[in-house]
Amino acid sequence: MLGLLVQQTTDGFVLLALWTVGGLIALAGALTYGELSAAIGGSGGEYRFLSRIYHPTVGAVAGWVSIVAGFAAPVALAAMALGRYAGPLLGVKTTTVGVIAILAATGLHLLAPAIGGRVQVLVTTLKVLLIVAFIVVGAASGAPSGLSFAPNAQSWGVIASGPFALSLIFVSYAYSGFNAAVYFQAEVVDAERNVPRALVKGTLLVIGLYIALNWVFLRSTPTSLLAGQVEVGAIVASRVFGDSGARLMSGCIAVLLISTISAMTLAGPRVIESMAEEIAPLRALAHRSASGSPRRAVLLQGALALAFVLTDSFEGVLTYAGFTLTLSTLLAVLGVIVLRRREPDLARPYRVRGYPWTPLFFGAFSLWTLIIVIRDRPIEALGGAVTLGVAALLTWLVAERER
Repeated sequence: MLGLLVQQTTDGFVLLALWTVGGLIALAGALTYGELSAAIGGSGGEYRFLSRIYHPTVGAVAGWVSIVAGFAAPVALAAMALGRYAGPLLGVKTTTVGVIAILAATGLHLLAPAIGGRVQVLVTTLKVLLIVAFIVVGAASGAPSGLSFAPNAQSWGVIASGPFALSLIFVSYAYSGFNAAVYFQAEVVDAERNVPRALVKGTLLVIGLYIALNWVFLRSTPTSLLAGQVEVGAIVASRVFGDSGARLMSGCIAVLLISTISAMTLAGPRVIESMAEEIAPLRALAHRSASGSPRRAVLLQGALALAFVLTDSFEGVLTYAGFTLTLSTLLAVLGVIVLRRREPDLARPYRVRGYPWTPLFFGAFSLWTLIIVIRDRPIEALGGAVTLGVAALLTWLVAERER
């Protein structure tokens, strides 16, 4: 992610400001999703929320968008990054590594979903510990890059520019997991209390880790070495630990990327399953195998992820997914205002702090970035529009069949 950002600017203050602003946007989203999750029960994320707030058709379109851009695309991006890290270590083509990783994660969650869930908890814990260790060691290392993190006369102008907004799409995508808990809310004990708490605390933790990690990256490695690179962690590790340490770190990062692939393979099919349970023509997708896995939903997501990997375009898929997802989350966050006005007596065990400024803050920045992507990256924006169009067509066809 950082390798794409330094193509837009090499101002140290602006680069850290990106991660700070992106984190504040994600926190505003997490706070708002906390109220929606407490007021509207059940799994499914935007599908559940938008169906209740606006109309079931809007919810169904958002559900298809979540399936494609919210889960299949992130699985593919993690698989492509995994190929960049693990491919050279194994002497295997990067695309081949990505395909194998998706097939393995799909197989695990098909055949042994309970084991997959436990493995996910273990690997996520390992991920956090490794990131913290990398931050501590990197901060203590010598050979600083010389990059300044103090603002200068040009910094504020860059922050108000189009490239900053475009970069914010990349950063916001990195934070897009802030709402992950709402997709399997029905499986959480005391969800009305625990899901909002998990959303906010998890987002705060990630903000701190991202800002510290990117500070270490920028402090230790010249931006000229990072520009346009996906495997930033390996490049920085080579500067901090030497070649042998870089190979070890590449292996660790590969494990972390496998964790991401597994997490999305676990959560995504819950959206498909939630839709299929309520829409009769899709009922077959809700079928669970003897192992307890929503088999057809897992297979569908795996096939979509493989299609993205085969494009072998990391930045293109990233921009497309970030743009398309922002449309759905924008509707959901602003929906908290609609729901308060239309259903003022609805039970809300948790209320968003700073209302209405918190959702409006999220909405303003999201709208700004969408406009910039439409202006500067029309192909990716067109891809998002096509996704919405296909989702609307699928929703209409399913509704016609249901009638």
